[in-house]
Amino acid sequence: MNWQDPDAAREAERYDSPIPSRTLIQTTIESRKDGLSHAELVEEYQLDQPDAIEALSRRLTAMVRDGQLIRSAGYPPLYRVATDEDLLIGRVQTNAKGFGFVVLDGQMDIFLPEREMRLVFNGDIVKVRQNGTDRRGRMTGYIVEVVEHQQRELIGKVVEHEGDYFVQPAQPNGHQPIALEPEQIANAGLKPGDSTQIAIDEWPTREEFANGHIIANLADKADSQLIIPATILDFDLPFEFSDEVLAETAKFSEPGARDRKDRIDLRDLPLVTIDGEDARDFDDAVYAEKRAGGGYRLVVAIADVSHYVKVGTALDDEAQDRGTSVYFPNHVIPMLPEALSNGLCSLKPEVDRLCMVCDIKLSRQGRVTGYEFYPSVMHSQARLTYNQVASYLNGQTDAVPDKAAVRKSLNVLFQLFQTLLTVRQERGAMEFETIETYMTFDELGAIQQILPRSRNDAHRLIEECMLLANVCASDFALKNDLPILYRNHEAPEATRVQKVRDYVRLLGFDFPEKPTQSDYQYIIEKTKDRVDATSIHAVLLRSMMQAYYGSKNLGHYGLAYDAYTHFTSPIRRYPDLLLHRAIKAFLKQKPSELEGQALATAGEHYSQTERRADEASRSVMSWLKCHYMEQHIGEEFDGTITSVTDFGLFVTLTELYVDGMLHISQLGEDYFVYDAISQSLVGQHNGQRFSLGDQVRIKVMAVHLEERKIDFGLVKQLTAQGRAVRQKAPRTQIADEVNSSSKKKTTGKPAKGGKPSKLDPAEKSKKTRKPRKKAKKSNAKPKSKE
Repeated sequence: MNWQDPDAAREAERYDSPIPSRTLIQTTIESRKDGLSHAELVEEYQLDQPDAIEALSRRLTAMVRDGQLIRSAGYPPLYRVATDEDLLIGRVQTNAKGFGFVVLDGQMDIFLPEREMRLVFNGDIVKVRQNGTDRRGRMTGYIVEVVEHQQRELIGKVVEHEGDYFVQPAQPNGHQPIALEPEQIANAGLKPGDSTQIAIDEWPTREEFANGHIIANLADKADSQLIIPATILDFDLPFEFSDEVLAETAKFSEPGARDRKDRIDLRDLPLVTIDGEDARDFDDAVYAEKRAGGGYRLVVAIADVSHYVKVGTALDDEAQDRGTSVYFPNHVIPMLPEALSNGLCSLKPEVDRLCMVCDIKLSRQGRVTGYEFYPSVMHSQARLTYNQVASYLNGQTDAVPDKAAVRKSLNVLFQLFQTLLTVRQERGAMEFETIETYMTFDELGAIQQILPRSRNDAHRLIEECMLLANVCASDFALKNDLPILYRNHEAPEATRVQKVRDYVRLLGFDFPEKPTQSDYQYIIEKTKDRVDATSIHAVLLRSMMQAYYGSKNLGHYGLAYDAYTHFTSPIRRYPDLLLHRAIKAFLKQKPSELEGQALATAGEHYSQTERRADEASRSVMSWLKCHYMEQHIGEEFDGTITSVTDFGLFVTLTELYVDGMLHISQLGEDYFVYDAISQSLVGQHNGQRFSLGDQVRIKVMAVHLEERKIDFGLVKQLTAQGRAVRQKAPRTQIADEVNSSSKKKTTGKPAKGGKPSKLDPAEKSKKTRKPRKKAKKSNAKPKSKE
């Protein structure tokens, strides 16, 4: 060895033929500004033995893997020492199979293999360094630091493995278990299979599991009772108000003369709320009248949350943190304490309430000719429901209270609504054919039924009123240069548009490269009466971008507005509250609360809290549907193909509105190829085709609660491209092979066209990692590691 290596002694102990240590390699490369290649390092260290040269190559690869070096993409690749400038910060998104990704803003996600995922849980913020690409061309990463852990508590089931005890998280992205001491299990009276809530005490490493302690024994709770609490913890949703927040809220009282000062008094105006039967917080009220000389006056009154929630208070800090209310079936996590959300801020009937008003003047043709914003006090004349108002508009006069002024306002509202529909059509706003569902539950929280939610003219009437108020608010902000958060929805990307073009061309329609909203609406109108309308509209919807909050106005493509914002729901959305404050500040000629970069950062935060709430709600809904379908395993149902992929079909059941996967291996003996343009799987030998919108009869084969997945087997194809299929067309024996298919899965043997079953990620981790060994004292620290 003819080099000076600071770690020479250690290398000599470990290897018969030592090569340069990592420390020496880093020092050598640091001395060269442009980096060094493998060949240059071989020459530098005068290595001549093939084994040594190969060992150096393996060491360089390991150093890149471990984030110590960066390897260039050119040839020959050059190695340089990794620096802080190479670090990227993102949020971890886990997969139940054990791998994950670091999601980065404006960049491609970085793939994390199982070894890296040992350090983190879903949602953690990490600093990561790219260290190469995998066989699929994905950027891979090395976690340098966990900046912030999202979860500190979780709910899961106790599992035992070779004498060690763990809690396996209940969520689909709970990829790794948490170790518990046997004494804890015994003291809590738990046994394998029981549910428990734990807190994490020590975070995991690449060699050892996380450790935790038990908070609650939940063995007596049904899974359906635990899914919402487990999801709340999994998504780190704030769900309890602090004593300080509740103390601030308790100081508020019913509005009096002092609160009404400097407000326009609308208490004599027959304003009413129109909401669902189960609504508890009423944040908007409406009134309409005909104007002398023609046209309309529309008054949209919105709860004045800003009167109570002041900047700098614990109440405001909590509302900012939550960002939005979160809605689960039969349960709501409100943004504001119930004393406000369902009490003082709720526009209940027959009580005075403070509000912010958008007072709009419209022409006979429904065009806005003027508007005014002002703080007010109101007194709702009635709490009406959508069904009540719909029945009244259909001629059932006794469906609403016998108050002449209220009924007169409803009549004008309906006339205005019909006028606004014409304006909407002229604007080209999109109206997709979608089916919303709701669930009924038993006393344990399990689903009894999944039913379609009807949408009547009363729903659409209120929607148009809210849209008008939001558009007027954005126009007011633009004209007066108010710093607010706009609700932006950008035009679809070219690649997404091309997929729509290819697909609708097969339906006989042309579609431009840069479509307007009217182009989308044209396809919607022309296909809305087809049996596969929902599937066609799903293709159009999937091409849309995600709406978000931003400090710069970029318009709202879907609604066909040049500018749009949120004004009408400050009880459940913080951006609406920000807007109310900005308008009030302008009216009082005072500076706004947020401007510049602080406002842009706020937009990112509230976009993120909105996505978090939506994902949590979808997770619970998916679990409940899977739980419901467990009682239907082996039964047959008709369904519609709603999505086609290269690995199979997603089918929505006609009567139950539940989605499941019909894997390509379940389609029969043929070899099926995915046709992306026609959204079809096509058999190469007998020509059988499964396309978007086709009807199939399936059998429920299996339900995977943890993964929120349902597996279907094909019984027969009912229609193909809208036409009935002969009985003998489906070439499959799935209907008679339920039991044999189950046996194949449990033994790990692949079904025809399928893949062998894999070891559960938690089991795999247990074979390569171990729980920390703790001393008997509860405050003992883990032993130091080499």
